Amino acid sequence: MKLEPETIDYWKKKLLSYQAFLKSWLEPSHLAGLRPKLEFQTGILAGFSLLASVLLGVTNCSTQDTIQQRLDEDLKKSLEEVIPAAYYDNDILQDTLTIPSADYNIGAKETTVYLAKKAGKVSAVCFKFIAPDGYSGAINMIMGIDRDGTLLGVRVLNHKETPGLGDKIEVAKSDWILNFVGRSLENLTPAQWAVKKDGGVFDQFAGATITPRKSVQATYRGLQLFKAHQEQLINP
Repeated sequence: MKLEPETIDYWKKKLLSYQAFLKSWLEPSHLAGLRPKLEFQTGILAGFSLLASVLLGVTNCSTQDTIQQRLDEDLKKSLEEVIPAAYYDNDILQDTLTIPSADYNIGAKETTVYLAKKAGKVSAVCFKFIAPDGYSGAINMIMGIDRDGTLLGVRVLNHKETPGLGDKIEVAKSDWILNFVGRSLENLTPAQWAVKKDGGVFDQFAGATITPRKSVQATYRGLQLFKAHQEQLINP
């Protein structure tokens, strides 16, 4: 759009006027008279606060895409640990369904389920869940389940359990969590979904029974969630 000469002249005069005002306002003699005044000090503080907010906003905008990319990469890595690559040829991160989960005590009112598809057919699903009552707090986990309801894998994403005791739920610390592979609601009774101390089939840790107990219970509830929505998930 081409501006009229009169418009250009108008804004030139406005700019010169603002420059003159700013130059006059910043004169040392003028600032010396303003410094003792509370309004001046408040204005300076407000100015710095505004500048800091602007810089923070610019930094956040410039790094937001990078942060999201890192989060997606971490999630993709976790998905790959619980669903073998042979089960899918789609972009799991983009192929999702959301189901209600408030009744299953897995830490969320709704759960995002990632669908693994092979040749357009759902072969497995994956979702994050929480054991909210670990020994030292919530245990964040992720599970992969094939379309028939059998566990392909379970991993711990993060936790605050006792180092050297409860942290054996991490695959890097022990192979305990690998015992979920191949388990399902069909090949274990409800009573067997417990640690051996409680009559189940899963080992507990010496000096740390609560951590594996709550992890097993949460995994069992996750399988119940899948079963309740199985038809919807495998035939979306």
